Amino acid sequence: MSARVDVHVLTPGDHFSPRTGSAIPTVVDGLCRAAPPGAPRPRAVVARGTYPERYTSADVLDYAPVGARPWDRYADLALARTAGARPGLRRTLRPTLAEQAMWPASVVLAHNAPQLVPLVRAPHRAVLYAHNLLLRTYTRREVGRVLGGVHAIVCVSRSLAEQTCEHLPATLADRVRVVPNGVDARQFHPRSDPTRGERLRVTFVGRMIRDKGADVLLDAVALLRRQDVAVTLVGSQNFDAGAAPSAYERDLRARAAQLGDRVRLRPFAPRAEVAELCRDSDVLVVPSRWAEPFALTVLEGMASGVPVVASRIGGIPEVMGQAGVLVRPGDPVELAAVIDALAADEAWRQRLGAEARAWAQEHDWAWSRRHLDAVLAGIA
Repeated sequence: MSARVDVHVLTPGDHFSPRTGSAIPTVVDGLCRAAPPGAPRPRAVVARGTYPERYTSADVLDYAPVGARPWDRYADLALARTAGARPGLRRTLRPTLAEQAMWPASVVLAHNAPQLVPLVRAPHRAVLYAHNLLLRTYTRREVGRVLGGVHAIVCVSRSLAEQTCEHLPATLADRVRVVPNGVDARQFHPRSDPTRGERLRVTFVGRMIRDKGADVLLDAVALLRRQDVAVTLVGSQNFDAGAAPSAYERDLRARAAQLGDRVRLRPFAPRAEVAELCRDSDVLVVPSRWAEPFALTVLEGMASGVPVVASRIGGIPEVMGQAGVLVRPGDPVELAAVIDALAADEAWRQRLGAEARAWAQEHDWAWSRRHLDAVLAGIA
């Protein structure tokens, strides 16, 4: 076990940096920092030109990326149906493994990159690490060709594993494993005094896209009509605070303006600021319409010692356990009722926050890393 070398390959263009809000770098950093004492230092394969402020939890192996050509996507879809191959995508992924012949025997964890698996050569072992449903455009025949040599398919939740198995041939179904994500319970921690002020501070943190449901929270606030609830929406369409707002973001701003000082909008914030925002909240809301495979924000809010109200969809119920409040996705009436109850019952709110913190401490990155080590020990 101690001799195993883990090489995490990030998708081209993704940043291995606390400046990004992308889930994959957060997961890789968390797992690397939780490596047991004496284990070889993990490695992260990252494209040159990405953010230079990088996590220090792994040795970075950088490479010169190859840009995708305009026609690659369409050619890949056509060839996938006829020949079971996607050469354009493999062309962009191949540089990530250009130096693999010089690596010690390693477990190569291909994060969200099925087409990387056939490019991994012995003595290395390939693991597909699925953070999302990756195989929707694949036939089972193509999946069998692409993933035939995979040693394990890691999914971040049981919900995602079940969806993934629906796209796998029977020969690969027994290679699926679940490794839930964890949380940094030291970075995300409660404030010293959990008592709320004059207003209940409700926070949303996430990408400003319809799937994430920030508009549902605004609708809930409009229904509440109470002045002692203040909402902060934090995020941008992507992970760029300076990007021009999308049509969805412009609509959110217009609707927020109608609610006066009860709503405040902030652009995307880096991870250190997100921890402060969670800590300074009284309630964190995750109103996703999309079947989130995991939703890291749920655990981060819980670790911050605040109640989390989240949609009953995808992997979110697994993440939350019994230590939060689940609501129907896309239902502002139910969401408003829960926020109203939390604003009215301070004892319940604090009790939920304490239960959330206890749950998160039991599900930190060390806990997640133990799950991963058990999976990888089985393929050693």
